[in-house]
Amino acid sequence: MTAMAHPVPLAPPAAVFLARHGLSDALLEPLPADASPRSYSRLPGQGTLLMEDRTDPEGYAAFIRLARHLKALGLSAPRVFGSDPAAGLALIEDFGTDTYGRLLAEGHDEEALYELAIDALVHLHSHRDAASVSVPAYDIDLLLEEVSRFSNWFAPELSPGLDIGEFDASFRAMWMDALKPVEAAPRTLVLRDFHIDNLMLLADRSGVAACGLLDFQDGVIGPGEYDLASLLQDARRDLAPGLEQRMIDRYLDAVPPFCGARGDILHRYHLMAAQRHTRLMGQFIRLKRRDSKPGYLKFMPRVAAQMQAALTAAGLTGISDFLDASLPGWRDAGERLATLS
Repeated sequence: MTAMAHPVPLAPPAAVFLARHGLSDALLEPLPADASPRSYSRLPGQGTLLMEDRTDPEGYAAFIRLARHLKALGLSAPRVFGSDPAAGLALIEDFGTDTYGRLLAEGHDEEALYELAIDALVHLHSHRDAASVSVPAYDIDLLLEEVSRFSNWFAPELSPGLDIGEFDASFRAMWMDALKPVEAAPRTLVLRDFHIDNLMLLADRSGVAACGLLDFQDGVIGPGEYDLASLLQDARRDLAPGLEQRMIDRYLDAVPPFCGARGDILHRYHLMAAQRHTRLMGQFIRLKRRDSKPGYLKFMPRVAAQMQAALTAAGLTGISDFLDASLPGWRDAGERLATLS
């Protein structure tokens, strides 16, 4: 995480909260915001961040709960030094500034970073206690709700006169059938946003602990292949040629038999990638139209291409054909929509 240049004075209730922890003289350096209402500020020289989340008490509680759970599993989530649920404030460990995104932009060894992230996923998915935490189930209802973001936001953006109710009913029915293999998948903890902006290199730690994990408060219990797809088919960047396949092979060679047969894991990987890209196609439009956050539209061309490739790899030609018939031009819409950012 990289802080803004100018520290700002404390304001209540943060001042009261930090005073209770002996930090009444501290200044805050706000960190850049992301798509969530959650915010972070660095306390320079303290090795800590102030997390503020006053609008999502469930997400706040999940962050605290999952941070402790991930640490108990042997992974590196920020340590929680203090919390005030009523105020939506927490004092957490500062992992520094070596995000995967920053390191990759500076030319760091891409293969090494992805190998570490894959190893962290293998560790999580291999741990028998990974799913022993109270979070929602990533069940068919939630998966279909996410698919409907495409119907409710992308589809009307492309075709304003479309009967969205009729389109969504058909779309969901097709996805319900497509996702049947996922319903039978082994259950594990799915972090949901396992990508370069939420991964950090902790050079002073060894093994999988060197992979710092951020923004996991939306974690669910479901198919581990979702996080694998989130990492290897990232909306933010293209991987070096061949890297995706090498990392898939690394994962498949390392996970234990209870995670499933290689062919089943690979099929679920492509299904989850297709589902994720479909959601993001609607999500990025929603962020622009509803939340006044147009910046994510710059990723639309890549996500559109990824969605098409994943639908093919997952064997979902029926869904592709339906989209071609119902939304002519959807395959090429990413470039145009990116100009709205």
